[in-house]
Amino acid sequence: MTEFKTAGIVGAGTMGAGIAMSFASAGIDVRLIDASPDALARAGTLIEKNFASQVQRGKLAQSDADAIVGRVTRTENFDDLADVDVAVEAVFEDMEIKRAVFGRLGAICRADALLATNTSTLDVDSIAHAAPGADRAIGMHFFSPAHVMKLLEVVRGADTSADTIAATVALGKRLGKVPVVVGNCDGFVGNRMLLGYKREADFVVLAGASPKRVDDALEAFGFAMGPFAVSDLAGIDIGWRSKHERIKRGAAPPFAVSDIPDAMVAADRLGQKNGRGFYRYEPGDRKRYADPAVDTILAAERSRAGIAPRDPSDEEIVERCVYALVNEGARILGEGMADTAADIDTIWANGYGFPKARGGPMAYAESVGLATVRARIRQFAESDPAFWRPSETLDAAAERGRF
Repeated sequence: MTEFKTAGIVGAGTMGAGIAMSFASAGIDVRLIDASPDALARAGTLIEKNFASQVQRGKLAQSDADAIVGRVTRTENFDDLADVDVAVEAVFEDMEIKRAVFGRLGAICRADALLATNTSTLDVDSIAHAAPGADRAIGMHFFSPAHVMKLLEVVRGADTSADTIAATVALGKRLGKVPVVVGNCDGFVGNRMLLGYKREADFVVLAGASPKRVDDALEAFGFAMGPFAVSDLAGIDIGWRSKHERIKRGAAPPFAVSDIPDAMVAADRLGQKNGRGFYRYEPGDRKRYADPAVDTILAAERSRAGIAPRDPSDEEIVERCVYALVNEGARILGEGMADTAADIDTIWANGYGFPKARGGPMAYAESVGLATVRARIRQFAESDPAFWRPSETLDAAAERGRF
């Protein structure tokens, strides 16, 4: 791979603009492309506001901000990517669209240019094979906001060369990221584990805990934000849409426990974006306020599912959510989708708000005692075997006391 001096970013949405800012901040000239002039204009405004804010807060000199903004060229012309060293597609999370974009990149970009997809869940191999030279194709899963979040999942495809992987890791470090190489599976490592974590958060809410109770318990454990506060921040409709996209492509997990996201979206409770989510929000204020309307929605969901409410303890809430991470993390290790337990911990500490003081989910499980964690998972499995299937990798690790 050549030295990275120029980059093409396809897609001028929030993610594409954030990726462009990351590259430009690292001294790389960027060509940000989109078919929509309005999207390009919005991206330009977003980029300028971001660096103006940094100047105002004293984090950046005006001359440096001007230089960074000046490195980003906005264009509607795909041919402007003909000589870039790396091209990153950051378009809508739709396989047909991403493959079409990758096919165009393969036809236009130099044969030695690195081609990356920013997909967060889709099959990297399917995207990569839409262009010639799959050995130079790779996943670069940035986290939102891309110019702020440190984690970068570097997703190796079946045909990705060792040189491409090494070059992408080096590029990630140059961008100021913490790159972790992972395998190509649905959700990769972080988002794949997140499914079980969110599943158990919904489980204890259906069991009788309030969203605030769950968030408070996990924040007391050390998470930066609880799962329901995170849903409100990201947009409940985002998770809802992701769920239904998985169903559409036959990748929905078999252990779904509730339709809480469906009920919330149906009630037009989308989170902070419209002031109504699992909490209520006042204009210009991100403080969470309780809303009795949510209790009514959740009570209806419990009734529909035939669940008599009880009062789960804080300990149970934390164990269910965290041990779900540990069990799926062990499966990921067993499948070779992550190289080490430390890689999983790095992902969760840098991208998902897991308390760094506890070392990550896998290190935390070792500190508790893997045999103790396994015993608790087996208890959960007695009443919920569809989800709590103890991982063979966890079984083996429990015998030797470490992953």
